[in-house]
Amino acid sequence: MAEVFEYSDRLNSPVEAFYCTPENSRLPVGAHWHYFVEMLYLLEGSVHVICNGVSYCLSAGDLLLIPPQVVHSISRDSDHPYLYTCVKYSATHIRLVEGYLPNLHILFRNLMKEEYPPLLFSPDDFGFRKEQEPARDLTRDRSADPKETPTYLLMEEIIREVRQRPYGYLTVIFSRLTGLLLEILRSWYQRGIPLQTEPPSETDTLSIQDVAIYIDRHSHEALKVDDLAKMCNMSYSYFAKVFHRQYGQSCKQYIEFIRLTKAENLLLFTDHDLSAIAEETGFSDSSHLIRCFRRLYHTTPKQYRLQHVTGAF
Repeated sequence: MAEVFEYSDRLNSPVEAFYCTPENSRLPVGAHWHYFVEMLYLLEGSVHVICNGVSYCLSAGDLLLIPPQVVHSISRDSDHPYLYTCVKYSATHIRLVEGYLPNLHILFRNLMKEEYPPLLFSPDDFGFRKEQEPARDLTRDRSADPKETPTYLLMEEIIREVRQRPYGYLTVIFSRLTGLLLEILRSWYQRGIPLQTEPPSETDTLSIQDVAIYIDRHSHEALKVDDLAKMCNMSYSYFAKVFHRQYGQSCKQYIEFIRLTKAENLLLFTDHDLSAIAEETGFSDSSHLIRCFRRLYHTTPKQYRLQHVTGAF
């Protein structure tokens, strides 16, 4: 089966969160990939997920993190009913402010180079617990109710915020997701997984995946596709062909997508004016930013900020 790119409507759904059951989400889900992070938390039954050829079997209480641009499929392990929560969001919205914390895009890419990437977590992998409730070892006690874990309560809160969209709902959601990702980082750190995310040397020959990381780090600069092709030791035409096959769009479109993603982040979480945002994200001026933004989001940056920041849906 061919790998399918899954489009995300970032204007109307900057975060997606929902419950999956045999009635509303029939398995199997074929191999596909997307630009956003996906988290699955299993409540009932068992499911089987393949990420880049590696198999993960989820039981009740397990959480699976699927990084961006990772080909994955989902199937059921048995004929028993299943129930799981699914949350999808952009990693660019996660604000890890301490300087020693890793760049998530580079970290995810490095993790997927492991023979068995550590993407599956049981409740006992996380340090947080429900307030005023004694800690329970849910890893060893599979009879414990997965709906009593802090992870489920967090997922339930995110789903509720997405459905109701109260004032400031995006800020609430991304603050909760940031906390969960920090728990995941701590779990990796305790397992001895290196979190340093030094990018490849710019003098080294880069892979297509490395180029995507380079674009993310240098999107505010003037980027030429021809220069990126030379970094990969490829001709312009061959690089363009390989890049389009890998990411489902041209390199020029990808650069613009990354810049618009960062502009969207600044619109949501800062009070910078459009000229400052354009300069910080690599657009020639605010008019250029507005044209590109309108083409992708079908609205202006000003209207987008008003809709999402003031909760004017």
